[in-house]
Amino acid sequence: MEWEQLRTPEGEAALAAAEAAGDGDALAAAAALRRAGIAPDLAAAALTQAELRRRATAKFGADAAVMFFTRAGLEQATRAPVAARRAARLHAAGVRALADLGCGLGADAIAAARQGISVYAVEADPHTARLAEANAHALGLADRISITTGDATEADVSAVDAVFCDPARRASRTGRRVFDPASFSPPWDFVAGLAARVPRTVLKLSPGIDHALIPEGAEAEWVSVGGDVVEAAFWCGPLAGVPRRATVLPDGGELTGAADVPAEVGEIRRYVYDPDGAVVRAHLVAAFAERVGGVLADPLIAYVYADTATPTRFGRCLEVLDVMPFSLKRLRAELRRRAVGRVEILKRGSALDVAQLRRDLRLSGPEELSLVLTRAAGAPVTLLCRPVPSVNLS
Repeated sequence: MEWEQLRTPEGEAALAAAEAAGDGDALAAAAALRRAGIAPDLAAAALTQAELRRRATAKFGADAAVMFFTRAGLEQATRAPVAARRAARLHAAGVRALADLGCGLGADAIAAARQGISVYAVEADPHTARLAEANAHALGLADRISITTGDATEADVSAVDAVFCDPARRASRTGRRVFDPASFSPPWDFVAGLAARVPRTVLKLSPGIDHALIPEGAEAEWVSVGGDVVEAAFWCGPLAGVPRRATVLPDGGELTGAADVPAEVGEIRRYVYDPDGAVVRAHLVAAFAERVGGVLADPLIAYVYADTATPTRFGRCLEVLDVMPFSLKRLRAELRRRAVGRVEILKRGSALDVAQLRRDLRLSGPEELSLVLTRAAGAPVTLLCRPVPSVNLS
């Protein structure tokens, strides 16, 4: 394997040279390694790994500088803050021995090991398993993480007190995403049955997972990082705390409650809130509306309207300056009157193409506004807004 060459003295020197070349012109970087006398195959491996490490910094922070990655593995890996928070919760629940079924590059196993949890990790792909093992060694955690290449469905979980499973959601041959849970690896029937074997089970899944698949009695959590919803997690058995949880990172705010509770419906008010995606995915919009004293203008659209601007980390707040039925001609005239040259366009419940609308508006002027395209009482409306930074904590 090319990456294994990078663990030799010659490979370490090549990797150091590739990292020193920076994230600039790839041809210039390759030429620099050739001038340094590094063999072409080793140079190519070093340049690829250096690029992946730079990209991985967004997920792994400083750890990325010593870890090894593949493109697919990096894309699917859990972000370090998410894995760390999950591991801390497992440790607080008394978990001391964890089976990680489908460990990938080892992000969750590493986080658990740092909490003092012994990890028995299983990975189907031999190459990925070796990378995970190398990462455990690089971070000084090899004594707490045991990695086996094998089929997760055949793993012995009798000696652990909790299971974590992140089923692969890409086809092994094509690398394309799969959306049918029966096509996950391991398949959904096995994944869903884990809690019956080990009650303390956590399942990591796509944010778009069907709510109908939430195991009975489990807590379903959606996590966002910097406003991007990155995963859903089902906490089973004794690990379940509340029916639904929306977690926003990096500050760690948590909104909890029962799912699918109807929110009060009313008129558009002075302020509009755009709830964080984790709140929307968790079906906790009613809980959010109650927190800010707000209502919905349409029972099917997750914009919340309130008379006051309440500080919250669970959504953005904008002041509503004007409300008008949607009309391109009227909107264009109003923006011209206000000398608006730049707009942020938000939408829920609107089929309009944002890029085309932006072109059609023919903006010109020094002012900025936020446009919210939505529906109120079933009718399309446009809200002219400006953000309220003092209450936007997330």
